[in-house]
Amino acid sequence: MASPTTAFPAWQRDFALLALSAFAAFALPLLSLSVLNDGDTNWHVATGQWILAHRGIPATDPFSFAAVGRPWVTHEWLSEVLMALAYAAAGWNGVRVLTAIAATAAALLMANHVRREVGWVTGAAILTLSFWVLGSHVQARPHLIALPILILWTLELMRARAADRTPALWLLPVMALWANLHGSFVFGLAFTGFFALEAFFAAQGRRVRVALKWGGFLAACLAMALITPNGFDGMVYPLKVMAMPHLQAISEWRPANFGKFNPVEVALFATLAAGFYFGVRIAAVRLALLLLLLHMTLQHLRQEIVLAAVGPLLLAAPFGRALGAPSYPPVDWPPLRELAAPVAVIAAILLGLAGWRLTRPDARRDATNAPVSALNHVPASLRGKPVFNDYGFGGWLIFNGVKPFIDGRSDMYGDDHLKTYLDVDSATPKTVDTVFSRYGIQWVIVRPNSGLLRVLDATPGWRRLYADRWAVVEARDIATDNRPESN
Repeated sequence: MASPTTAFPAWQRDFALLALSAFAAFALPLLSLSVLNDGDTNWHVATGQWILAHRGIPATDPFSFAAVGRPWVTHEWLSEVLMALAYAAAGWNGVRVLTAIAATAAALLMANHVRREVGWVTGAAILTLSFWVLGSHVQARPHLIALPILILWTLELMRARAADRTPALWLLPVMALWANLHGSFVFGLAFTGFFALEAFFAAQGRRVRVALKWGGFLAACLAMALITPNGFDGMVYPLKVMAMPHLQAISEWRPANFGKFNPVEVALFATLAAGFYFGVRIAAVRLALLLLLLHMTLQHLRQEIVLAAVGPLLLAAPFGRALGAPSYPPVDWPPLRELAAPVAVIAAILLGLAGWRLTRPDARRDATNAPVSALNHVPASLRGKPVFNDYGFGGWLIFNGVKPFIDGRSDMYGDDHLKTYLDVDSATPKTVDTVFSRYGIQWVIVRPNSGLLRVLDATPGWRRLYADRWAVVEARDIATDNRPESN
């Protein structure tokens, strides 16, 4: 009896792995309830709409009331335009489809590399762990739109090193594109530096020549990264964000928490166990890069996506060598006429899934960062007045034309304003009174577990307008505020 690994031609097994990877990556954004449940998604779409309407990139804040006119580095403007165009074409379902396309491109790039290095069985195990970690980061945000470029960039650097050459020049315009899509372009620059260092150490007797070539390529990459509306400010933006002292108050910038079940922990333990067992060896510079990515992941949850996407690319070849697999084996694919039918079937399935999604209602429902019902119960006359809002609600307010106190653009608001928000959120009566007086706050929309509600409930002149499991709205009682003081 034929074994499972010999029952079908090798190309069919590889094709099945690629097809399953594409289907999983395409289906998740279309079916997941959480893909739109990030507060930033809403203001990203609103920013893209602003850019299209004004035919320009905002240099100052046009959305909030607490920081209006403050300089704003709109570093993700191109992703935001794409999101706005997707929304204009098919509403929130259009944004889902755009996210699905980006996720599928990233998954295919990863799967194609991994299966070439370790085969389909081990490749399936590696990809399962990677996709499991990445699953929680599949959200309609610019970082996912830029993810295929991060993977493509890393793969080309690896191919350049394997061929003992400098990276291809077509990567230069890719860097310019990347720098306008998302701040993760700094990883591309950093990765280039690591691989340049590896090339330098490996170049016995010709290190000066190698240093000049890789150094020239890196300098050209830096120049291309400056071709954005923000210039040098866009280059240093990611560094400024990570230097904010109160950044870890935001959930995605908090350290990894292994006090509860975490897919990252499982992936790390599985990788370490397999690595020790099979005697995996990795080059020193690439090990240093992996350790840096692991450090960043443990420091900020947001960086899990980089480790989960790049880690398998760096480890695939070392695992392949440890398992006795040849590096970059030739692909014995059949003629195109034999591939046409299975490719057409997969394409039809994906198109059918997209079509089904586009025909479904796309009305937003109440969610963690989208207080739909609560905001709908706020009178129009009150919406235009200063509000104190939950951090995660700011994007939904912006999308609905309400100027928030704060939102996901913590870099634009600055660390002092973020601290002010946190001080009010900690709900000390004196702080609340001081901040509310300074900004003239007339109403609040916060989560039901907010300590601020206890302060307002005990403060004369405030009344509750609406409450549900997602949000609570309170407003100043104007009649109470206008009563004459008693003697």
